[in-house]
Amino acid sequence: MPTLDIALMGNPVLARLASPVEDPGDPAIAALVADMLETMTAANGVGLAAPQVGRSLQLVIFSVPAERTADGIGFPPTVLINPQIEPLGDATDEAYEGCLSVPGLTGRVPRWRTIGYRGLGNDGKPIEREVSGFHARVIQHECDHLWGRLYLSRMRDMSSLAFADELRRQIEAAREVEQPETAPSAMGEDA
Repeated sequence: MPTLDIALMGNPVLARLASPVEDPGDPAIAALVADMLETMTAANGVGLAAPQVGRSLQLVIFSVPAERTADGIGFPPTVLINPQIEPLGDATDEAYEGCLSVPGLTGRVPRWRTIGYRGLGNDGKPIEREVSGFHARVIQHECDHLWGRLYLSRMRDMSSLAFADELRRQIEAAREVEQPETAPSAMGEDA
């Protein structure tokens, strides 16, 4: 299974609406999923959408690390084909996000706090969940790729856009001065 090249901001595949996957059982889809999983792992990402690897298809993969959930229970790598999301309430949260297609940068992005999502798994069986927090953020971020959007287009205030390494240095410097309980929280992972 090869790792795939990740499309970078400016690549037209990232700016167009992805096509539905017609046959989730197609062996070519299974092969794409395997390559995407390897690519996501090699890039240290928590999510990857097919357009990010040059395939304009409604297919995302993601994982949710246990340390990023309120209950300490994560989700292993999951495939979601032809996903649909729906906000459950009006509440939003704003947090830093990064993206494998926008390497090195991070910015604060508002997202619905709780969503419902549905689609098909890699086995063609329906998946339907209600999630909140980081899990909801990852799904929204990845589905944006299917709709031709990058997180930058969702930012309310571009002054939060920063190089991730510089922001980490600033956070570490603040922690040296402040007590750990009051230091700024770490930013989001690349998806």
